[in-house]
Amino acid sequence: MALSGQLLGGARRAVLRSAEAALWGLKSIKGSCHNFCTAIFKDVTYKELKNLLNSKKIMLIDVRETWEIVKYGKIPGSVNIPLGEVGEALQMNPKDFKEKYNEVKPSKSDSLVFSCLAGVRSKKALDTAISLGFNSAQHYAGGWNEWATYEFSEKKHGN
Repeated sequence: MALSGQLLGGARRAVLRSAEAALWGLKSIKGSCHNFCTAIFKDVTYKELKNLLNSKKIMLIDVRETWEIVKYGKIPGSVNIPLGEVGEALQMNPKDFKEKYNEVKPSKSDSLVFSCLAGVRSKKALDTAISLGFNSAQHYAGGWNEWATYEFSEKKHGN
């Protein structure tokens, strides 16, 4: 009886320590989780992106490979930073960023929107940006595929 009580007491302490560690972990990531979770729900629609681009209040970063942009085209006003370069680019000093991408480096408070072909790579870029403190980053899930479909349709119908 005493042995089983010690085993249960030890198990109880282990569970409590695990729970405390989990709570500490959640508390320590609460801020980044909050930013990450709110950013997920800030997907930008085609019309919203068009309005944002017209307002010139965002930097649209196309994370497709350069050859894709050359072959298929790009959303006007977008800056090409391939997905593999996003983390490094967002941490560059402003002079190097300007030299490499011919744009002013965004600050952590600037509004960024990431796009790609169909939303997969841009979602990864969004995660990277948020992890680096770019809390106003957003994501155009429709990507080039959706943009080209709408643009072709509008031009075809004379809108």
